[in-house]
Amino acid sequence: MKKNRIAAIDVGTTKICTIMAEVGDTGLPIVLGVGVVPSGGLHRGMVSDFNEAKKSIQMSVKKAEQSAGYKLESACVGVTGKHIGSVNNHGVISISHGKHIVSPQDLERVLEIAQDIELPQGREMLHVIPRSYSLDGQTGINNPVGMYANRLDAETNIITAATTSVQNLIKCVSSNGVEVEDLVLAPLASAEAVLTEEEKQDGAILADIGGGTTDVVVFMNGSAYHAFVLPVSGYQVTRDISIAMGISYDLAEDIKKKYGSVIPDAESWQNGKDIIYDNFSIPYDKLSEIITTRLAELLRLIMIELSEINYPNVASLCMILSGGAANIPGFAELAGKTTRLPARIGVPVRLSGVSDALSNPMYAAGVGLLLWKLRNNEKHSRNANYISRIMGKLF
Repeated sequence: MKKNRIAAIDVGTTKICTIMAEVGDTGLPIVLGVGVVPSGGLHRGMVSDFNEAKKSIQMSVKKAEQSAGYKLESACVGVTGKHIGSVNNHGVISISHGKHIVSPQDLERVLEIAQDIELPQGREMLHVIPRSYSLDGQTGINNPVGMYANRLDAETNIITAATTSVQNLIKCVSSNGVEVEDLVLAPLASAEAVLTEEEKQDGAILADIGGGTTDVVVFMNGSAYHAFVLPVSGYQVTRDISIAMGISYDLAEDIKKKYGSVIPDAESWQNGKDIIYDNFSIPYDKLSEIITTRLAELLRLIMIELSEINYPNVASLCMILSGGAANIPGFAELAGKTTRLPARIGVPVRLSGVSDALSNPMYAAGVGLLLWKLRNNEKHSRNANYISRIMGKLF
């Protein structure tokens, strides 16, 4: 692929989104092609049927290629699933050379030590993210290069993934003739598209609620502090509607998208009149109750997970919601009420080109993958060796 071209493939449980772009003079992506198709062969973010998943990715890539007018050769790919894990670790080195000034090489050295952990068999490191540095006991330093010190400490957040799950994903993409340039944890990508630098610095929870999983990453002092994936998502909301109303899952999904809301007194409720849809009569208040109950439970699960990671001050965080579920009217207000944190909906930053359809929370990960590739190309190139090793095992 030409140097000024980048691409992303967001492989989700309910949709595959391929975005092809070129880097403009401003340094931002100009979208040239988008291909969105329903997912097949995926369950809770992981490949469950290789042939079906491969076919879905092929269709998504083909649609994007037709729009862009050229063949897709390589892409940055998002990773999610309940196999994702996160652990924090510490590294320390002495600065004994020259005038005891921290160099970029010292930074690399301390991060290598910080990621020297023993992983269980069948797991691999996906990301090693610096949380903060300390110089001679002085904490809260974001970039120590050029500063004087005798000792450099690094706190890191290490994202791990199940080797087989990642192998299956890489094989599905590469079998369609697309090289996997980089693997990125989906919520880290979403954060690039919907969080401001101030939110990352001051502290934020990004919850990307898709069709199969809820991907969460917590930021503090400008860096990812913790990440986790919950196997609860928009699927459970639709399933609850289906069971309670005695209708098919597909019909319940259509009703959720068209009429779903957590605001019982919205004007669209038409004074309590029922929804008449495909010969079914459904009370507005009943539908809202089902959706509200499930989403509130999901929000509480997120907060329970946060309470177990010893975050220093959860009350200081804000919550940003992305993913398809973020389109449900009133969700931000429900999140604020349930978590007692400021909350808003995360709409991806608007890009140039054929990107109108991407201005939707459900495309946060896809847009974010493009931005991640631009902003972290060299910093996270360690993934290239990992991907090469995985590919060597596959072919």
